[in-house]
Amino acid sequence: MNYRSIGLEDRDRVNHAIGGGFPEGSLVLLEGGTGAGKSALASRVVYGLCEEGSRVALASTEGDVGSYLEQMHSLSYDVLDHLLAGRLRYFHIPLDGERALVNRFLRPGALWDADVVIADGFGALCRNDPAFAATLGTPAADRAMERIVARLDAPLDAGRVVLLTVDPAALSESALRPLRAAADVYLTLETDVVGQDVRKKAVVRRFAGMRRPVDDTIGFSVKQGRGLVIESRTIA
Repeated sequence: MNYRSIGLEDRDRVNHAIGGGFPEGSLVLLEGGTGAGKSALASRVVYGLCEEGSRVALASTEGDVGSYLEQMHSLSYDVLDHLLAGRLRYFHIPLDGERALVNRFLRPGALWDADVVIADGFGALCRNDPAFAATLGTPAADRAMERIVARLDAPLDAGRVVLLTVDPAALSESALRPLRAAADVYLTLETDVVGQDVRKKAVVRRFAGMRRPVDDTIGFSVKQGRGLVIESRTIA
């Protein structure tokens, strides 16, 4: 089995914490509420992958490429050269208006030519798709998500890594169930408040095909000018 390293071994121990990389052909789910660190962890993954030579396509609901570059620069994840070299492609997904967002995301094209495809804000993308949104709160939600997951089979079978970030508040439990079940790598991001400290952690719920032992809980913080910093360590 081949793996996609997220690198930066001399800067942090994130790649070590996930056992040396994501298996090719894996669906990776990062799930957590607002402020839990989903986008920061996704940013770290993007930068590390590009530094390792992987071709990455990022679809984001957050902002245009200018704001994305500013955000990455603030974390010292400078991806401009990767964008210019074509190792990173950035696609902004506007959520306003009536759009078939799910179909547009899944449609074959430049987004799916990469080695790794990341959708940051996948839950919001689904919720703002009129056809999918109509299923939320009904028994049809799980079947609608099953159809989405089925459409990911082709890129996964081709060896691509697909990473999705989801805020569970954006979707119903029935919609989340098929996505969680299909994920080869499933991490839930949580925030604990201890006194004046806000502590973030990624709990590894599933990690199929691990290359090396994976931390069961990855404690981290996000620091301006430094990016993601591992704070604690617990080995599974």
